[in-house]
Amino acid sequence: MGDLLKLKGKNIVVMGVANERSLAWGVAKALFAVGANVIFTYRKERSLAKLEKMLSANAYEAKLITQCDVNEDESIHSAFTKIGEGVGTIHGVVHSLAFAHAEDLKNDFIETTRSGYAFAQDTSAYSLIATAKEARPYMTDGGSIVTMSYLGAERVLPGYNVMGVAKAALEASVKYLASDLGKDNIRVNAISAGAIRTLSAKGISSFNTILSKIEETAPLKRNVTQEEVADMTIAILSNLSRGVTGEIVYVDGGYNIMG
Repeated sequence: MGDLLKLKGKNIVVMGVANERSLAWGVAKALFAVGANVIFTYRKERSLAKLEKMLSANAYEAKLITQCDVNEDESIHSAFTKIGEGVGTIHGVVHSLAFAHAEDLKNDFIETTRSGYAFAQDTSAYSLIATAKEARPYMTDGGSIVTMSYLGAERVLPGYNVMGVAKAALEASVKYLASDLGKDNIRVNAISAGAIRTLSAKGISSFNTILSKIEETAPLKRNVTQEEVADMTIAILSNLSRGVTGEIVYVDGGYNIMG
């Protein structure tokens, strides 16, 4: 199977590991398992300390770790310059980060502030465009860019609010980027993951209700795991999905198809 994936020795950038429950961490573990070179970006020193602890606890060795604040063009530019100089070619990028102010998730959507709206869009959607732009010069062999979305992009989910609008923009950005980068043989896709207890999920007040509703409604009658999301991400990063771009791939036990 590993031969089919063609990820052994490939340089994959993983952005957005906050803790062990992060989707990005699940993807990183799966990448280590298939022999990829994993490069991490982190935002704050706190995340770096946590990441280094997780790596050493699992006896993983990162190819490279660099600071990157996706709200700053200069920071993204210098991170990818450092990665490019360090590894030469980038074969894949996992963009697994989003953020909105807590009050914009707690209040009714109509109360969203102008600055809160702009911040959620900048961090959660524009950051993919900026990342793709900086990664592109080093993706000289083509490759795959994958981002993480959620059903709230498409439907109203209580408490998701401004993040749902940001994810809708993210999913539209995936399609426009796929169109731009196809000629470079760079594929751009999103994984729309089912509800999983991550750090991001803590911000959504109705999260427990959502989990039990999924168990009741989803065709598979259960919630999905970090590993299941990671496995599909690996497939989308790999040679197996070489004919797939601009897609939103649901890993949610089929929940999104139900009325």
